Formats: sequence, C-alpha cells, structure tokens
Amino acid sequence: MSKQVNYSDYLQLEKILDAQKPESVANGLPAHDEMLFIIIHQSYELWFKQILHEIDSVAEILYMPQVNDNSPQLQTVVHRLNRITVILRMLVNKVDVLETMTPMDFLDFRDMLRPASGFQSWQFKITEAKLGLKYEHRHGQAYYTSQLREEQIAMIKQVEQQLTLLELVDAWLKRTPFFNNPNFWKNYTKNTAGGILHHAFWDDYRNIYAQSLVEGEKQNLTEFDSLFLKGDSGSAFSAESNRAALFIMLYRGYPMLQLPYKLLELLLEIDNLLSAWRFRHVNMVHRMIGTRVGTGGSSGKDYLKGALDKHYIFKDIARLTTFLIERRNLPKLSPELEARLGFA
Repeated sequence: MSKQVNYSDYLQLEKILDAQKPESVANGLPAHDEMLFIIIHQSYELWFKQILHEIDSVAEILYMPQVNDNSPQLQTVVHRLNRITVILRMLVNKVDVLETMTPMDFLDFRDMLRPASGFQSWQFKITEAKLGLKYEHRHGQAYYTSQLREEQIAMIKQVEQQLTLLELVDAWLKRTPFFNNPNFWKNYTKNTAGGILHHAFWDDYRNIYAQSLVEGEKQNLTEFDSLFLKGDSGSAFSAESNRAALFIMLYRGYPMLQLPYKLLELLLEIDNLLSAWRFRHVNMVHRMIGTRVGTGGSSGKDYLKGALDKHYIFKDIARLTTFLIERRNLPKLSPELEARLGFA
C-alpha cells in the first residue's frame, strides 16, 4: 500500500513559504512592497521552469527521425506549444500586479538589491536559447553573461550547443511528406536549370504572386526566388522548409494541414508574447526608474528596448505572409494530393 500524501508535504510548502527573505528587513528598514517584488519574481522563475519542461518535451518529439503528422505526436506538440503561449500570456499580465508598486515604493528597497537584477535570470536565457535565439543575434553580447555565476554560464553554453526548437522545426518542415511523394506531383515537371528550382506548382504560384504585386513591391520577386527557389536568403529555414511552411499557410483549410498550421501560428504567438513581455518590461522600468542605470549595471530602459527590437526568434515564419495570395487564385492541387490532405 502506498503511503498517504499530505498536501503541504507534496508541495513542500514550508520551503516555498519560507523562501522570501526581504533585504529591507535584514537591513532594519522594512519596505512593505519588497515582499510583492520577491514573490512575483519567484513565480516567474517557477513558470520559466515549466516552459523549459514543455520545450524539452516538444524537442524530444521533433527530434525523432520520423514524426507522423497524422498521429498523436503532432497533436502533443501543438498542445504543449499552446500551453507555453497560455503561460506567457499570464506572465505578461502579471506585470499588472507588479505595477501596483509605485516608484517611491520601489525606491524604499531598490539600492539594497545591487547588483542583483532580472538580467541574471539564467532560466530565461536558456529558454531563449532553446527556442532558437543564437548568441550572435543577441543584443548586448558583451553584457550577456557578465553578471552570471560560472556554473550558470556553463549551463547556458551547453544549451547553445544543442539543436534549437527553430532548427528542429526547420528539419520537420523539410521532410514534410506531401512534397516527398512523386505521385502527388506526377503531372508536373521539375528541374534546377540555372540554379533555380523549376516545379510547375511553384512556377504557377510565382506567376500568380507576381501579378498580385503593386508598384513598389516588384522587389518581392527577387526575395521570393531567394527564399523558395534558391535558398540563399539568409533565412533560418532552408528553401525546402520555406516552401513547406508557405504551402501549409496557403492550404491550411485541408484537414491534414490544420495541425501543422496551428504549430506555425503558435511559434509566432510565442514570439509575439515574448515581445509583449519585453514591451511591458520596458515601460515598467521607465516608469519606475526613468533613465537611471539598472541594479545589475545595465543601461536599464535602453538595454531592454534594444532586446525588444532584436530578439525575434521566429521572424522567418512571420516573413512568409509577404508571399501569400488570395484563396480564389490558389493553384488547384492534384486529385491525389487533395485526397491525401483530406479525410479518408
């Protein structure tokens, strides 16, 4: 018979509820709002732990040699990515609670925190790295790990050597099954004359897209060729993956493509929510300390603003919307492919 589990013991509440040690109290100058400040940030770190748990589970599925798009595997990926977006949305909204603290309330204990700073959240840096933010794309690289302990830097560097979620999604898109089956395209020709992929579907699509462009958009055709036909665009995705992602967006109404489309949309939502969190953080810091230096030595608001502008991880998916056309003008798919993308 298994032992009886007690609620308090299971959650280790004694440890959790005894983990708030205000510096203002230790210094003999109790500041009421420091308790709020500690609990908010502790809860952030707990939710970062859960987000990392979800990212790792998604990566484990996508790392498999073959992901069956018509199985619970893809459903699980979408479900857990959705959970990440729900958590991030909650974290954005938690700023409302923190903003009940006024600038004067914060000044009561702010100087006692130096050099502690939210910039030292190694879990958040690992979250960004696991999602796909590369070191070379970070804002303020010289300051990136300067405030961390050696063991935390080692953990981050180890994560940066692993395949990211962005790279795993690229590999998943590249092996999208409806492009690898010649029966779906048997009425089309395909060659690579002049270093450009020629495939009747994509040739048709490019022509239709070209006709949809207005004056001032003609340069989009050059970008179209680089992204989808040549693969020399500097995109994080290969040309094959870009074609697959665009195809999913275009024909998302078919049952087989609804989950893949949801997956791409959730990645964009993760980016949007991370951006929203940074935006709220920038405004909150400006409200609290103006243009003063952060407790960790950063430039405060200016540093956060730089990260907000630069740290978009899934921007190459958002970029694809530039190349959409109206549903009524979409090339008609073969009966074989339509059957594959529909219900049996």
